Amino acid sequence: MASGKYNYSNFTDELRARLSVVDVVGRVVPLTRKGQNYWGCCPFHNEKTPSFSVNEEKGFYHCFGCGEHGDIISFTMKHNNMDFKAAISELANQAGLKMPDYKPRDPRIVEREESLFDICERAAQTYAEKLFTDDGAHALAYARNRGFSDELIKKYRIGYAPKNNIIANKYANSRHLIDSGLCRRSDYGMYDFFRDKLMFPIFNANGKIVAFSGRSLDGSEPKYINTTDTDIFHKRKTVFGLNFARDAIHRANRTIVVEGQIDAIKMQTNGFPETVAPLGTALTEDHIALLCKSNRNITFCFDGDGAGQKAAGRACGIMMPFLRDTSDVRFAFVSGGKDPDEILKTGGVDAMRKIIDDAMPLVDFLWELANKNFVVSTPGGRSQAEKFLKKELEKIADPDLKSEFEKEYNARKFNSWHKWKKNNSAVNIALPDVDAITKGTLIYIVNNFPELAEQYMEFLGTLNIDFDGVAADLTFDKTAAEKYIVSLKIQRYLEKLNIQKRELTAQLLGGDESVRTQICAVDSDIISAQEKLDKLMNI
Repeated sequence: MASGKYNYSNFTDELRARLSVVDVVGRVVPLTRKGQNYWGCCPFHNEKTPSFSVNEEKGFYHCFGCGEHGDIISFTMKHNNMDFKAAISELANQAGLKMPDYKPRDPRIVEREESLFDICERAAQTYAEKLFTDDGAHALAYARNRGFSDELIKKYRIGYAPKNNIIANKYANSRHLIDSGLCRRSDYGMYDFFRDKLMFPIFNANGKIVAFSGRSLDGSEPKYINTTDTDIFHKRKTVFGLNFARDAIHRANRTIVVEGQIDAIKMQTNGFPETVAPLGTALTEDHIALLCKSNRNITFCFDGDGAGQKAAGRACGIMMPFLRDTSDVRFAFVSGGKDPDEILKTGGVDAMRKIIDDAMPLVDFLWELANKNFVVSTPGGRSQAEKFLKKELEKIADPDLKSEFEKEYNARKFNSWHKWKKNNSAVNIALPDVDAITKGTLIYIVNNFPELAEQYMEFLGTLNIDFDGVAADLTFDKTAAEKYIVSLKIQRYLEKLNIQKRELTAQLLGGDESVRTQICAVDSDIISAQEKLDKLMNI
C-alpha cells in the first residue's frame, strides 16, 4: 500500500465490504437476476432493452450500450452528480459508518501493516515446519486422526506452535512482533502467545495471512484461542475459510456457515466447499455483510443443543436486515451431541447432505422461535409472541418483503392461535402422527428415564422415532413422564378401535348382520379405554 494514499483508501475498502453493489444500484434501477448477473435499463442513457449488468461477486456494473463501468462509489458519484467525498459520505450513511478524517496516511502505519503481514507469513512457515518435527509429532498425529491428509495440511498451511518461545526467540528483532499478537511481554521478556497448539492460519479476502487460531491438544478449554485484534486483523469482521470458499459460494449459489474451523475445513473438503465459520465468536453484522456480498443464500448449520439453538436465534435476528426477496436463508441442526466433522466421519457425505437439504427456511424458523419461547396457549403469551415477531419484522429493509412476512404470520396466527374451537367434555389427545413436539418429548423421556424406555420398549418401538434426535427442553419428573407415555399409548389404542369400528359399521351398512356382535365388543373396549384415559388425566 503506497504511503501517499489517504485514510479513505481503507475506508472505501470497508464500504465495498459492507455494501452490495446490487443493493446500491438497485435503489434506483429495477434489477432482474439472469444467470450470474443482475440486469436493468441503464440510468446513464435512454434504452428500452436492458443492457446494464451488475455483478454481485465482483462488485462492479457495466453497460454494454454506453460503456459505463465502475463500482458503488463511481455509480453514486455519477448518478447523484456528486464528488468523491460526497459520494462516500452518502454510502457511509447507508452502511452506518462514520466518515474518517481526510488526511494522508501516516507512513509509519503503512510500514507497520506491511511488517505485520511479513511477520504472520514467516510465523506460518515456522509453524508448518515444526509440525513435521519430533516436537510436533503429537500435533501431527492429532491432525491425521482428525482426517487431515498431508495434502490438506499443506493446502490450509496447518502447523504447530511448540511449548517453547520459538517466535519470540526467532523474530526478536522484528519491530512489530508485539503488535502482531503472536507474542506478549512480561517482566522476564517476550513470550509466545501460542504454545503447544495446532495452528490454523487465518487469511484475509486477498489470501494473505493476517492472524492465527490455535487448537488445544491436551483437552484444555477454551478449545480455540485466536490472535487478538491487530491493525490487519479484526475478528468480528473476518470469516474463516472465505478465501477458499469464495468461488464455490458463487458456483453453489449459497453459503454454509458452521461453528468451528475444523468443521469448516472438513465440510470444504468433503463435498461442501461453500462452507465458512466465524472465529470463536458469535456471528456479527460485519460477518453477515461480508457474506451477503458474495451471496444472500445462507444455510446456518449449528449443533442441536441449547447453545446451538441460541446461536441460531441470534443469527436469525442479525440476518433480518439483510433479507431480500431473492434470499434463501435456512437453519440446519446437527443432533446427538455431534458436529459436522463427526457426522462426515460416521454417516458420510450423504448423511451431512440430508441435514443441509432438510434445513428449515427462515420464515418457519422464526415462527418456531415465537412458539417455543412464549406460551402461545395463553393470551399473554400470544401477545408476547406477536411483539417478538413484530420487532423482528421491523428489521426487514424491503417493505414489500416485510408485508409478505406479515401476511404469512397473520394467517398462521389466525389458524394456530386465535381460531376459536369448542372444547369437548371428554379428554382428547389427538395424535394421529408423532409430530415434532411429541417426538421431542419422547426423546427427552427416553434420555432422562431409561428405566421407562425399557419398560415401554415394545410400544415406543412402534413409533419409528430416532431417539438420537433433538430433545425438548422440559422438567418432567418420572411420574409425569410415565403418565405421558401411558396416555399416548391409550390414545393410540383408541385410534385403532375407532378405525376398526368404522370398518365394521361399513360392513353392517352393506348388509352383513354378522358384525353386530363385533361392533358391540369394540364399543365396550372404546368405553373402557376412554375411562382409563379420563382417570389417568385426573390423577
